Amino acid sequence: MLSFFPLLQTGPGARWTLAVLTCLTCFSPLTQAMDWASLRELARTRASEPYVPTPDQLPDDLAALDYDGVRDIRFRPDRALWRDRQLPYEAQFFHLGLYQRKPVRIHEVGPQGVRKRPHQAADYDYGRNRLNTAAWGELGHAGFRLHYPLNNPAYKDELVVFLGASYFRALGAGQQYGLSARGLAIDTVGGQGEEFPRFTDFWLLQPDAQGTSVTVLALLDSPRATGAYRFEIRPGTSTVMGVSASVYLRTGQQPIARLALAPLTSMFLHGENQPSATDFRPEVHDSDGLLMHSGSGEWLWRPLQNPRQVSVSSFRMTNPRGFGLMQRDRRHTSYEDPEANYEKRPSAWVVPAGDWGAGHVELVQLPTPDETHDNIVAYWVPATLPPPGQPLDVSYELHWQGDQQQRPPGAWAAQTRQGHGYTRLTPAEQRLQPHFVVDFEGPSLKALPADATVRPVVTADANGQVVEALVYPYPAAGTWRLSLRVQRLDPSRPVELRAFLQTDQHTLSETWTHVILPD
Repeated sequence: MLSFFPLLQTGPGARWTLAVLTCLTCFSPLTQAMDWASLRELARTRASEPYVPTPDQLPDDLAALDYDGVRDIRFRPDRALWRDRQLPYEAQFFHLGLYQRKPVRIHEVGPQGVRKRPHQAADYDYGRNRLNTAAWGELGHAGFRLHYPLNNPAYKDELVVFLGASYFRALGAGQQYGLSARGLAIDTVGGQGEEFPRFTDFWLLQPDAQGTSVTVLALLDSPRATGAYRFEIRPGTSTVMGVSASVYLRTGQQPIARLALAPLTSMFLHGENQPSATDFRPEVHDSDGLLMHSGSGEWLWRPLQNPRQVSVSSFRMTNPRGFGLMQRDRRHTSYEDPEANYEKRPSAWVVPAGDWGAGHVELVQLPTPDETHDNIVAYWVPATLPPPGQPLDVSYELHWQGDQQQRPPGAWAAQTRQGHGYTRLTPAEQRLQPHFVVDFEGPSLKALPADATVRPVVTADANGQVVEALVYPYPAAGTWRLSLRVQRLDPSRPVELRAFLQTDQHTLSETWTHVILPD
């Protein structure tokens, strides 16, 4: 059996040490050879066994640290994994404490086989903290990060971080951390409360000295599912992660209402379509829209919002070609925040591989009072799930993009604004007849002859009536502007809108799809 503790502690910490030791030794041996086939079998076996949660207890002195105390604990770069081998990649580990209370197990896979990487106090600088680390025993790790010379050959930048539940995030060249991805999400909406699967074990495969990628294997576990995950990470201007997953449902458990694949989590506080009256910054968000490329070839764009109550939108399709939460607006003047630099936050674009079948992309928008809370989630929900014991195999690429990001080949919505200019509408009429201004740009519009006729194609659902839809060139911005006014029939219910540009029955742009939230 696997044991992370060289000896059992006595005294006040004995109960904590024994509890964690019991959990860490209840699994199959993890120091044997590990490859993709072995990991899938481990996930399948784990799904046939009762779920054993990982204890979240910490030694008393570590548990007593506040935010600043935990932040003062830093990994020593000279102790990084692979640094002594002069490899292009290095790994550093995160310390447990405060919000990160559940340990993960980390192993290195190299030419000599699999070697576990236990927690060692000597790996860390504890700053001003005064802690009795010798009494802790083996803690395990909170997570890890990989470093690579992404922007400068003389310095290894952070490339990717795995920390907390099944969360991870990555960077391309010139980017700063923004939105996150997850391995799996369960019942984000529609169930008896969200279940957060977590990566419990990682295997870091030693990269080649001239390697252009690094590979991470991970085991995921939760009360109702387990999973084997393989991440092949290729850094660059857009860092690309090839993700393979085999997910197994546990037997005898409450059915899952929504199994969310390739989930993305982001933040939207306010933007051009929803300005703030009190914030000096014009926009504050990690992502400004959801982009989708359906199996039928249609491109769709849904601007994000900060709703007053939970908003859920579903987009049904078969074999999606891609979807992602995008940070389209890359201008610093749109944010005016030299510290946060929201214009440098990455977009995350999911490219499915193989047959994903029928299902839907789901967008969940939650109200948030400030930018410290992630309130946007997008993911794929398959129409059917396999029975327990049978894997749900899924593969995709996850592109972390900056200025060079996925866009439709024709034209796209460059900005969405809402509000009225000079008008003779009464205040009640203005409330019931929202006015939208949408600017489209792209090569299909630039290629139009000067005398081209462009027609807007606009539709509303049964709760809305299109009052006005005008499109005209806007030379100052080099765009075509759609001016749209909609009559809401029942203001207590949402209105779904769709609009795209057309000429001679030829579609010029993506479909702008927007929801008017209820009062």
